Amino acid sequence: MTDLDYLDHAEAALKAIETACDCINDETDADVDSQRTGGMITLSFANRSQIIVNLQKPLQEIWLAARAGGFHYKLVDGMWRDTKDGSELFAGLSLYASEQAGQPLVFAAPS
Repeated sequence: MTDLDYLDHAEAALKAIETACDCINDETDADVDSQRTGGMITLSFANRSQIIVNLQKPLQEIWLAARAGGFHYKLVDGMWRDTKDGSELFAGLSLYASEQAGQPLVFAAPS
């Protein structure tokens, strides 16, 4: 994959996360604050916990840091997959954000 292809897919993933936060805030009382700085999004929850999602351009990966730990995702067949267990980025983000928010939250991959 070229660097440009990586950036196109990675930016689409970050945009999907930002859009999901807007929907979550409109449709629930979870109050997830998302702040983007360059290739990094910080999600802050009411209990002051955070999830950080950031691009790792040299490795062509997306990294996610949550209370549950740190995870590295690489694009495989159009999906961001954990480099250790193959799980999908948006499924993991939904799980970890739900745990930290104390209620079910859903993040979906860009279509």
